[in-house]
Amino acid sequence: MNTRELQEEIIRLKKENDICILAHAYQSHDIWEVADYVGDSYGLSLQAEKAPQKTVLMCGVRFMAETVKILSPEKKVLLANSLAECPMADQMDKEMIEAVKQQYPDYAVVAYINTTSELKTVCDVCVTSSSAVRIIKNLPQKNILFIPDCNLGDWVAKQVPEKNFKLLQGGCPTHVRITLKEVNAARGLHPSAKLLVHPECQPSVTQNADFVGSTTEIMAYAKKSPEKEFIIGTENSIVQHLQFDCPDKFFYPLSKDCVCHNMKVTTLGDVYGCVKGVGGEEIVLSGETSVKAKKCLDSMIVYGQA
Repeated sequence: MNTRELQEEIIRLKKENDICILAHAYQSHDIWEVADYVGDSYGLSLQAEKAPQKTVLMCGVRFMAETVKILSPEKKVLLANSLAECPMADQMDKEMIEAVKQQYPDYAVVAYINTTSELKTVCDVCVTSSSAVRIIKNLPQKNILFIPDCNLGDWVAKQVPEKNFKLLQGGCPTHVRITLKEVNAARGLHPSAKLLVHPECQPSVTQNADFVGSTTEIMAYAKKSPEKEFIIGTENSIVQHLQFDCPDKFFYPLSKDCVCHNMKVTTLGDVYGCVKGVGGEEIVLSGETSVKAKKCLDSMIVYGQA
C-alpha cells in the first residue's frame, strides 16, 4: 500500500473498531491526517474524555497515554509504540520527590504534565507549559517546588516574581539542545523573521525570542500573525505542519537538531497495526495510582480557571 491507501484503511478500521486516534503535535503529518484530534498532551486527554469511542489510541509518548487513562479509566487506552518514552518524565521518581519534600515542607510541589503517573501521586498540582504561569499565580502557597524542567521553571519564575521557586536539575533533552549560537545564526540568515520558541529552551534562548509559548501557542501565533517569516524554536515537525497550514508564509527551523526521537519512533504502520488489533501497548494503571494522580490534575483545572 502507498501512504494514501494505508491512511484510508486506518480510517476505515478505526470507525469499524470504535477507536479514537489522538496525535500529539510532534507526530508526522501522515499520522495527523488520520487522527480524530491533534494537539498538546493535556488537550488530547480532555478530547479523549469527551470522545464517544470506547478505545483511545495515543500517538505520542507514554506519560500522555497514562494521562488519558487517568482521566478516562473506563476506556481502553493504547500507546501506539511501546518504545515511545519521554526522557524528561523519567528523570525524577516518586521516592526522590518524597525526599525533597521533606527538605522543603512548606513548598507546593508543582509537576509539569511531562511526568509519570506515579510521580503525580505525590504532587500538589499539575501544569502545562501554557497554563503554568496562570496556575502558579493562583496557588495560595508562596513557595513553589517546580519539577522536573528547570528551564520551564526558570521561565515561569520570571513571569511570577512574587513567588519563591526551588528548581531541580531536569528538562527536555530535545529543547535543551538549542543554543544561543543557533539563535544568532538564524537571526543572521532570516533578519525579518520572528523568533518563536518553547519555554523548555535554555534561558539564553527564551530571553532572545519574540514570542515564548507552548507548541499550540506557537502555532496559533504564527497562523494569526500578519508577519510572513518565522523561525521556529521547538520540535522540527512543527515547521512542516505550519508549512501545510500557512503555505503563503515561510517557516525556518531554529536548530536542525531539535528532533524528538521518542515521538518519531511512532509510524503510520504502527497506527495501522493498532487499529487492526495486532499492535500497540495497552496502558494499565492501578486504581490507587489513578485516584492519587488525578488529584493534581483536578487541582490544575481548579487553579487554571480561578
